[in-house]
Amino acid sequence: MLIVTSNEIPGHRIDAVFGEVMGLTVRSRDIGSQMLAGFRSLGGGELPEMTKALYESRQEVMARMVNEAQQRGANAIVAMRFDTSEMGTNWTEVCAYGTAVYVLPLGEGEPGATGQSVYLTKTAAQQPAQPQRPEQPQQFTPPTPPAQPHQF
Repeated sequence: MLIVTSNEIPGHRIDAVFGEVMGLTVRSRDIGSQMLAGFRSLGGGELPEMTKALYESRQEVMARMVNEAQQRGANAIVAMRFDTSEMGTNWTEVCAYGTAVYVLPLGEGEPGATGQSVYLTKTAAQQPAQPQRPEQPQQFTPPTPPAQPHQF
């Protein structure tokens, strides 16, 4: 899934808009990490325990946002943003949000095409077509066992 913070994707045309999607988590701070970070903050510098917690939270909300976009049929998210806020003294909310869209890469000769979009259209043209999904689910037929068992 292509995710950008801009409102457009160079070399692509937005073909469908599915609306806002988001991922959200609320985390409480681990008392041990919080105490260790408190001691580290006396000397200044990065707080690796808090950095790790925030990084993991952002990865989690991104995955949730992408999952929601895929469920709607999107292949990209534009105008993606993060938002964080404190909830009480020990809780942190992390949110990722954006607009779920379906984009098509522009081919060679189309106004606005980029090297990347031309490559994507050529690559897609070289791949065999995906088989169409059948309207009715197919019945599972178990394989017929061999007439004589194999001996090892």
